[in-house]
Amino acid sequence: MDAMPLYALKFNPILKDKVWGGTKLKTHFGKQTDLSNVGESWELSGVPGNISVVNNGPLAGQDLNSLLKQYPLELLGERLYAKHGPVFPLLFKFIDAALDLSVQVHPADEYAKKHHDSFGKSEMWYIMQADEDADLIVDFKAPVSKETYSEALDNKALGTLLNFHKVQAGDSYFIAPGTIHAICGGVMVAEIQQTSDITYRVYDWDRPGTDGKMRELHTQEALDVLNFDAPNDQKLNYTKKENASNQVCRSDFFDTRYLPLTTTITQDLSDTDSFVVYMCLSGTVSFTLNGQETTLVKGQTAMIPAAATRVVIKTDGAELLEVRVP
Repeated sequence: MDAMPLYALKFNPILKDKVWGGTKLKTHFGKQTDLSNVGESWELSGVPGNISVVNNGPLAGQDLNSLLKQYPLELLGERLYAKHGPVFPLLFKFIDAALDLSVQVHPADEYAKKHHDSFGKSEMWYIMQADEDADLIVDFKAPVSKETYSEALDNKALGTLLNFHKVQAGDSYFIAPGTIHAICGGVMVAEIQQTSDITYRVYDWDRPGTDGKMRELHTQEALDVLNFDAPNDQKLNYTKKENASNQVCRSDFFDTRYLPLTTTITQDLSDTDSFVVYMCLSGTVSFTLNGQETTLVKGQTAMIPAAATRVVIKTDGAELLEVRVP
């Protein structure tokens, strides 16, 4: 088999029409689509039915799964391949909520494996833009019993139990499995999560979906997995040192760092046995490895294969999220 061409891979975004979606992914990030309510741009996905396709360089036109079969060690690294096989473990999205998303919860690995033969869903949000007075819902205000929760749900009073957070650009949250949550209207986020499309809807604001029908609720499944203890510690504090990797969130599944760049830097990846993904939040940036250059603009995403040992990142001003698997 020929050696894998080593360069920064870009992928065609997979755009999703959502009843709560808006226009910011088109107006802010230049996503090209005829969809009217673009809620999500799946930037890099191995979710069945939504497999990303490379759109640059010598591997253009090949999808992520075929590349994982051809070059599993080069893309994933030995450790991840030994753990998961040729499976891409993370999903990267940009999300624009013009209206409130459903109040929802995600299962952890054990429950998801048993009931869906899937990974669970740990995820994090980085707030890219927020309208004035915009909110996120993260957790309950205080610990509640299942009985109190069920009564509030039945009486359409769930909002009285939920913890609303006023947010602004740069805020970041870790959403552990079992945490009740929702992105509210006026917020645009970068989301990094496990490769899973499992969502248990708790409450959907009594509105129909894009097909005019009420969307399914998952009341019992949510009861099975909800954490009613309300730890309220999901907001992440991090430094913002220029031209450096500032750790934002380190979980068992992803290690996310914030890079505010004003000049060219070289990232040493020789001790990273994982792919590295860069999401461009602002500005323009280029990645050079093995003499091949890939350019990203705001709202684009690139993956550096695990086989790369260093990458030169050139810019005169950009903000990036840098993600690897710890």
